[in-house]
Amino acid sequence: MSEPQGSEGTEGTTRPLPVVEKATGTGTLDQNASAAAFDPPPPVLDGENGANGRFWSARRVPAAVVAVLLLVLAGAFLYDVVAVRTDRSAMEWRRELARQLAERPLDDTWVLVGAGVAVALGLWLVVLATTPGLRAVLPMTRTHPDVRAGLDREAAALALRDRAMEISGVQSVGVRMGRRRADVRAVSHFRDLDDVRADLDDVLAEAIRGLGLSRPPALSVHVRRPGRKG
Repeated sequence: MSEPQGSEGTEGTTRPLPVVEKATGTGTLDQNASAAAFDPPPPVLDGENGANGRFWSARRVPAAVVAVLLLVLAGAFLYDVVAVRTDRSAMEWRRELARQLAERPLDDTWVLVGAGVAVALGLWLVVLATTPGLRAVLPMTRTHPDVRAGLDREAAALALRDRAMEISGVQSVGVRMGRRRADVRAVSHFRDLDDVRADLDDVLAEAIRGLGLSRPPALSVHVRRPGRKG
């Protein structure tokens, strides 16, 4: 993970802080929106390993839950089988389960409910096993074959927000960083909206390239005037 850092030699200076936008029911004086002409470069390949993919989640909690359930179930059946082999009677719950399975038809409501739950759990485990997870971490370009780096979405959004706040005329900025698109919504209290949007397009496109992501997201910029007061 990495965080955006300021350039060297800027001690003692202050940078404009981002202003969080709040949704209001008032109208706006003027608004302008565009999708920036920003074409992400092709994915960076890692030799034999192909393109940088998402990081895989360890998923310790689901694995621990499944392991505990299987351990308890297997332990209960093993104890009951050993008890029967030592000339003791089978446990009541196993005799009742065997009787219910033998007497209930396949179209019984409880049989269908149990089958549905089992199928849902099975599909859930298959999805967890075949998907990488960690959607909040954006893979970065690999510069060493044995090292992988990732950038948190919130850190990437903060870096873009800081760069956008440096543009003259920008009052506040909201950035929503996704895996495929960065949606930037800015409020400009002076300057022409088209000029502000053009500056944002250029600066943010350069900032996205500077993040070093293996799959840079497309850039979408929206600029508007502040809402009416009162």
